[in-house]
Amino acid sequence: MTVSIQEVMTTSPVMPVMVINHLESAVPLAKALVDGGLKVLEITLRTPVALDAIRRIKAEVPGAIVGAGTIINVQTLHAAIEAGAEFIVSPGVTETLLDAALETSVPLLPGVITPSEVMRLLDRGITAMKFFPAEAAGGIPMLKSIGGPLPQVTFCPTGGVNPKNAPEYLALSNVACVGGSWMAPADLVDAGDWAEITRRAAVAAQLKN
Repeated sequence: MTVSIQEVMTTSPVMPVMVINHLESAVPLAKALVDGGLKVLEITLRTPVALDAIRRIKAEVPGAIVGAGTIINVQTLHAAIEAGAEFIVSPGVTETLLDAALETSVPLLPGVITPSEVMRLLDRGITAMKFFPAEAAGGIPMLKSIGGPLPQVTFCPTGGVNPKNAPEYLALSNVACVGGSWMAPADLVDAGDWAEITRRAAVAAQLKN
């Protein structure tokens, strides 16, 4: 069953952004996050094992909605889809990538930073976008400003979002969810402290928008 971008954006208030360095960590990490209530997982294509991690999590973690992040060109787009990614996240967007993504049935969450980029995507029928890098790009004040003239767009702010400012982002009317990595930092993953990751995920899952 194909997932919709609405499901991606609204299933959980926080979307874990996962950098998986060791393939053996993929499934226990994903299970820890899902057990905590965070079912939508973005696996970034920043490591050699990322595509295999997507395959394993899809096969072995029931309930997970598995997406691929750091999609920067057509090659990574197709590789992620072939690995089983149910949605695609990009840090920015090019016309070439956009054309290729819209030819597939896989939802795209494209990264934007300016009103002009938002308007260009609106022209192509896209209303759900990633605001990245959120804090560096002006954060909450910037999203409020964009929301004035462009209220039809829903954002997932990512980049610099943490447990302290996440509730402020989620309180905005044009924010459906936030992306972050604080639930599963590298030290906890390396230590295999899945219980603490589940605890952090459970706290994040209780955040409201």
